[in-house]
Amino acid sequence: MILTIKTEREYDKVLTEFEKLFDSKKGTPDGKRAEKLALLIEEFDKKHHPVDEPDPVEYIKYQMEHMNLKQKDLVQIFGNKSRVSDILNRKRKLTLAMIRKLYEVFDFPLEILIKEYDLSV
Repeated sequence: MILTIKTEREYDKVLTEFEKLFDSKKGTPDGKRAEKLALLIEEFDKKHHPVDEPDPVEYIKYQMEHMNLKQKDLVQIFGNKSRVSDILNRKRKLTLAMIRKLYEVFDFPLEILIKEYDLSV
């Protein structure tokens, strides 16, 4: 068994094997192997294929699309329609109260919501 993935070629081989074992039942030899491969893949991805987390506005917009939310659905969070528009168009920053409500109502991750982001000029 490979203890660590060192090259893209090894990564591709491990990924192919993982895909074959993906639907294996937990606790079976194949299931255990799939879990180990998943950890190796995750470790390699973190080092070699890092993904930047979105800023708060990008995340809110993505979740709105994913959850089929409209701007009017955020009025309860932001206070009024114009404030929703200002936030989504980067004319105003999220306040602590807004961040708390987004977390409480939609369970958005705090680590994303508290990130600094630029306003449009």
